Order: sequence, then C-alpha cells, then structure tokens
Amino acid sequence: MSKKVAFKLETLDKAQEIIRRYPEGRQKSALIPILHLAQKEFGGWLDVPVMDYVAGLLGIKPIEVYEVATFYTMFNMKPVGKYVLEVCRTGPCMLNGSEKIFEHIRKKLGIKEGETTEDGLFTLKPAECLGACGYAPMMQLGKFYHENLTIEKVDRILDLCKQGAITLD
Repeated sequence: MSKKVAFKLETLDKAQEIIRRYPEGRQKSALIPILHLAQKEFGGWLDVPVMDYVAGLLGIKPIEVYEVATFYTMFNMKPVGKYVLEVCRTGPCMLNGSEKIFEHIRKKLGIKEGETTEDGLFTLKPAECLGACGYAPMMQLGKFYHENLTIEKVDRILDLCKQGAITLD
C-alpha cells in the first residue's frame, strides 16, 4: 500500500503559482522549484511517492521527475539530518584542506560519507564545486556558505548546530 502524499493547502497554492509562471504545455519548467517545495514539506528528502505526486501535479511522467531529482545533489533521495553538511571536495578546496575538514567532521560525528548521526541531527555529504573557490575550503549548510574553514571554525559551527543556534532559512 503506497502512502498518501499531498501538499498542505498553502504549499499547493505556492506550487500552482510557480506552475502558472510557465506557458501551457511547459509546466515541466517548474520541476526544480516544485521539487524544492516537496523536499522541504516532506521531511527533507524525496521518496518515490513524493516524486510521483510531483509528476502528477505537473502532468509529466514520473521518470522525468526521477531523472532530475537523482541528478542534482541538492535533492536527497534518503532521509537526512536536520543539518546537512556539504563539504566542497573539488580542486581549490582540496588544495586548501577540505579533505582534512571532511575527515575531521566524519570522525567527530562518528559517521561515514552520506550517513546521518543516530540522533538525526547531522548528515555529511561531499559536494562538487559550490562556486566559492576564492574562499576555500568551504561547506554549505542549508542555504548558507561557511568559508575559509578551519578545524576550529567547524567545531564552532557544529556546537552552534547542537545548541539550535543556527537557522537554515
């Protein structure tokens, strides 16, 4: 038995407003912003029933949603923690110590890449270029960038998250 998925009325209104931005027959253009709404509303990740629901809203095939959702790393295909730590691991960040930062977070939280802490607070993910090469090493936490990272800065960020002092919106 599949779970019943539906946006709250307020979210559905927002989704319909987004869809109306595009000409008739081009509603697939609203897919990425609608997936963001869905991920936010349904626990921070997109499972198959949620993606099927989005496909129905847009009048497209479910596979078209799966292709986009699984391609972009900003969409989570499994449950994640409240705080998703995305550490950039491409060239400039690696040259400036992102591997050391990633390994420190991994050990401090006791999780592997892509895993979530037992308390559901943190998920650690590698990120491909986040476009802030001049501020390497860096990570994304929610919609915010944390740049010029050091072990001390990372520890402060983790402590603030544990205290609930970091907001994601």
